[in-house]
Amino acid sequence: MNRRHFTRTLSVLPLSPAVSQAAARNELLAGPPSGAEDRAYWLRTLLKVAEPVLNAMAQGRLKATMPVESAPNQQEGRRKVTHLEALGRTLAGLAPWLGQPQVGAEKTRQQQVAELARKAIGHAVNPKSPDFLNFTQGGQPLVDAAFLAHGLLRAPAQLWEPLASDTRQQLTEALKASRVIKPGYNNWLLFSAMVEAALLKFTGWGDEMRMDYAIRQHLNWYKGDGVYGDGPDFHWDYYNSYVIQPMLLDVVGTLREAKKADDTLYQTVLARAQRYAIVQERLIGPDGSFAAFGRSLAYRCGAFQLLAQMALMKQLPAEISPAQARAALTAVIRRTMDAPGTFDANGWLQIGLCGHQPSIGETYISTGSLYLCSVAFLPLGLPADDPFWQAPAEDWTAKKIWSGQDVKADHAVKG
Repeated sequence: MNRRHFTRTLSVLPLSPAVSQAAARNELLAGPPSGAEDRAYWLRTLLKVAEPVLNAMAQGRLKATMPVESAPNQQEGRRKVTHLEALGRTLAGLAPWLGQPQVGAEKTRQQQVAELARKAIGHAVNPKSPDFLNFTQGGQPLVDAAFLAHGLLRAPAQLWEPLASDTRQQLTEALKASRVIKPGYNNWLLFSAMVEAALLKFTGWGDEMRMDYAIRQHLNWYKGDGVYGDGPDFHWDYYNSYVIQPMLLDVVGTLREAKKADDTLYQTVLARAQRYAIVQERLIGPDGSFAAFGRSLAYRCGAFQLLAQMALMKQLPAEISPAQARAALTAVIRRTMDAPGTFDANGWLQIGLCGHQPSIGETYISTGSLYLCSVAFLPLGLPADDPFWQAPAEDWTAKKIWSGQDVKADHAVKG
């Protein structure tokens, strides 16, 4: 067996100044973590992110308790939108775990968190609640109505079906209300499309024109080799993963399920997503870091949503084994979530990529925005006995290359 199966490098250790050289040596001798250990770490970290939001909002106290960190001159505007950001983005990443039947202690925790999530949704759409959220004022609510819709689609049996009929009606009206916001001529078209996909799924009718227009434009904006433009132009950033490819896949998938899109279209966007998953996996450095370019770096490990989604869907390309994807994503999660300063003293996320770095946040970034990190955890929606969790950890591509292992050459794809 290759020596890498017996050693664990420092790259996957939590970043902490308290870790001594002796402790690091002990980690190296202990060997790589098992899939069960990785899963426990992932779930512990995801719930550390999600529970402050859900606990507060289940009591109707999110607005009263969540701090709002933002650029100094953006506080007033961000307060009007950041709470829907926190809820929608948290549920977009948490939903697959909520939707997957669990066993034992994990099942009990899942049921508790799912109940909190449903209560939070109830407050979000109830006009009488102190946490009634803004779905119409400004542009931002369209974005986070879409992330909320994405969460609903990822766990309908937990986040939609058990809701009381009046809450379902209020939620439907809240999603429809976001239609007053005109999307930009870029990835924002998919926010409108995602809202309509959820309405189609849950009410039987969604605006097919909004979905079709978003799909057609992104097909027109395809640049090749697995990457779409963000609008007509190409951007060096992670929006193909934050938004474009995950939402495109699930909008087309919802239409296909409703027999309103053919399988050829779905297979096209899936093949492109698989190529982009290869690119994403190769972007993860040996220590779990990745190139810090482009907008929205404060979403941390959420930059790898597409790779996580391919694992969740069991559609990883042949070049990436499930255990390889797990090891790579675990390294990124540790690198971005374990850094000192990631959370404040009360457990709320703070702006930054690796710790607390306020200057890395754009003017549209505030506390609620940061919860998009949750989408890196999508594979928790796979059962604990899935090969993703059961197979021994494998080195990812950059770790293989930079440790001198022989690796097959990469190549572009057409179409």
